[in-house]
Amino acid sequence: MKSAILLPILALGLFAQGPPNYPDQARSMVVSRSGIVATSQVLASQAGAAILDKGGSAIDAAIAANAVLGLTEPMMNGVGGDLLAIVYDAKAKKIYGLNSSGWSPKGMSLDVLHQKGVQSRPPAHSIHLVTVPGAVAGWDALRQKFGKLPLSELLQPAIYYADEGVPIAERSASV
Repeated sequence: MKSAILLPILALGLFAQGPPNYPDQARSMVVSRSGIVATSQVLASQAGAAILDKGGSAIDAAIAANAVLGLTEPMMNGVGGDLLAIVYDAKAKKIYGLNSSGWSPKGMSLDVLHQKGVQSRPPAHSIHLVTVPGAVAGWDALRQKFGKLPLSELLQPAIYYADEGVPIAERSASV
């Protein structure tokens, strides 16, 4: 019975990658007995699938994959970025949203900006528009609510690749 269910899932997964004449739509999909993980980079997809195989939740897999993406595509993802998530909890039949985008630095306020001579919106390249990254806080919030494995285990694939290095695909290297 598993094989009868797996074939339609594989067919849908392959269709989700997009037709070959649209390479920008492709995702590196990894299929395991525990689930499917699709990201823009195969090492990240493999990291997520490995977490599923260890009994991790979909959120655990997403965190592991996102951490690896921070190494393989640092211009797009990573600990220095923000995180927005929408999670559907099928058991509770509820949708949860998380905005873990950057906060203002401690001590920053309108009064402080006014004291520095900023009376309206700062210029586009102003240091006053820099925020504190929220990705890691988002990972932790999601893991606490929906995760099964400790953050230290979820970050192991990224730590391994940080130590050993990663091959970078042409598409990512050309950005």
